[in-house]
Parts: sequence; C-alpha cells; structure tokens
Amino acid sequence: MYKRVLLKLSGEFLSNESGFGISPDATMSLAHELKAAKEASGVELAIVIGGGNFWRGVRNGARMDPATADYIGMLGTVMNAMALQDALERAGCDTRVMSAIQMQAVAEPYIRRRAMRHLEKGRLVVFGGGNGIPFFSTDTTATLRAMEIGAEVVLYAKNKVDGVYSDDPQKNPQAERFDTLTHRDVIDKNLAVMDMTAITLCMEKNLPLVVFDIFERGNLQRLLAGERVGTLIHSGPAPTAS
Repeated sequence: MYKRVLLKLSGEFLSNESGFGISPDATMSLAHELKAAKEASGVELAIVIGGGNFWRGVRNGARMDPATADYIGMLGTVMNAMALQDALERAGCDTRVMSAIQMQAVAEPYIRRRAMRHLEKGRLVVFGGGNGIPFFSTDTTATLRAMEIGAEVVLYAKNKVDGVYSDDPQKNPQAERFDTLTHRDVIDKNLAVMDMTAITLCMEKNLPLVVFDIFERGNLQRLLAGERVGTLIHSGPAPTAS
C-alpha cells in the first residue's frame, strides 16, 4: 500500500510502567516489532521520536526560559533515538540516527537528501533533535519530516488506544470511536489527536494520518500491508463512528 512512511513514536514507549527513562526490555520489544513490520512489508520507514520519558517543556520547564526548556526536550529525543538505534541494530535492522541539532559524535546531521538516500538503501532512519528550534512539538516535526522526505502517510502510534475517539475512552465509556475523519473535523471538533500546527499542516498539504495502537501485536505490520487499522484522517468524506 505504501512505499515510504513516517512513524511518530512517543518517548514513553521506551520506558517501563513508570513512564520515565529507558527500559532496555521495552525498547528491544519495540525494535523487534518495527523490524518485523518493515521486513514483511518492504516499506521505507522513517521515525520521529519524542522525549517525554525524560522531559516535557510545559511541565518540567514551567519556571524556565521557554526556549531553554524546549532545547532540553530536544536533547531528550536524541537520547531516545540513540537507544532505539542500538536496539534495532541488535535486532539486525540497519539504522541511522539523524539529528536536527548537530552533535556529530553521536548522530548524523539532518540533511534531507541524505535521509532519503538512507531510506532508498533500505535503512531505517530515526530523526532526533526535533526541528532544531524551540516552540515546535515533535508532532510538528513528524509532519514536516514526512513532507520533506516524501512520505505518503504519517502513522501516529498510541499505547492502548486503538484510534480517535470523541472523548477520552478511559474516562467516558460512551465515547465514540471514528473509523475516518477529515483534517477539518479534527480541528472543528477539537479532538486530541496532535497539536494544531501539525494537523493544520497536514490539512494544507493533504497528508493523511493514521492513529493506531502500536502495542496491539501485528498492528503495524497489518497497517503497512494495507489493512484498515485505527483511525484514518485525510481530506475525504465525513467521519463515521464504528
């Protein structure tokens, strides 16, 4: 179904139940899932990873200069990218880390054409360092990187949430789950999918999103194979609740 995709991962996916730091077991389990899906589908796979398992600028940097707090968060994403690269390569997946903040001792600098060349050679590329500038989330980074490298879709991974709901399903059992949504629906309904800058960019460039539960074993592989998994967000028909 796809040739090239961008997968957005949360930093918490690398941690244990506490949600803080890096768990080697959790990271290795995720790496095996990514490797299996990539090999089964043959898709060129790039990843943007967050840093929330180390730092969240809004919460941890509330009493700091906002730009400084955001830069600290960007450094956290590079640590996560390095940890994920280590696990992927131990699982046998050729991987490159590219950082928007130059730190050549641990990661390649992000260069668009070089990233695309890595993907063409079958390497998995992990983007760290956010956009390299403050005041933009990794949601926006995922959208921008997807557009830059020519990805056909952004896959927005969730943990134990199998799509987009009208309300928090863990708090409201009556919340409706959507099979499909338009970008405009997400904005108008103020649905908690990703930040407004990111979803607006997707709408302007007609870039589709799929929100899905990556911890449901086999979900990523089925999605890359063309099966309907999670909630599809695109410039299409009105949403329907499943």
